[in-house]
Amino acid sequence: MPDRAKDKPIEVWFQDEARVGQKGSLTHIWAERGSRPPRLRDQRHGSVWLFGAVCAARGVGAGLVTGCINAEAMSLHLDEISFHVAPGAHAVVVLDGAGWHQTGGRLRVPDNVTLMPLPPYCPELNPVENIWQYLRQNEFSFTVWDGVDAIVDACCAAWNKLISAPETITSIATRHWANVSVH
Repeated sequence: MPDRAKDKPIEVWFQDEARVGQKGSLTHIWAERGSRPPRLRDQRHGSVWLFGAVCAARGVGAGLVTGCINAEAMSLHLDEISFHVAPGAHAVVVLDGAGWHQTGGRLRVPDNVTLMPLPPYCPELNPVENIWQYLRQNEFSFTVWDGVDAIVDACCAAWNKLISAPETITSIATRHWANVSVH
């Protein structure tokens, strides 16, 4: 841990990004055996990126919807995470090894945040992957949007609905190995 985190409470945050767009993903529904229930599926390609981070211990999250995915967008998301860290605490943000997470000096990391990259090819260690699965299953599946503005609105509404339910965040994102006790 860096010196700036010394003697501060530690919060473990998990961070990831998801593309949400008109060419959405399919999901499962209950149907009579042998039937094929009709559902809508858009074939257009407009999309946005939903940056999301959650702290399962506190049941809180920080999100950002953007049209691009780069170091600048990631820096803005880190600022948003920093804003949601409890006063006086320090956040360890666990994230994957995407290029925009490691852009050598271009990424601005707030003082109350430390980045901890996951090992390569281990998305199963990031519970935000399960958050995306939950949102796709419950908010985004079988939806046809009029355009990119409608996708942005849907992402904002879905994320706000998620963070208004701390018990859902805790249920989806809690990992026993992520509980922190620093002495």
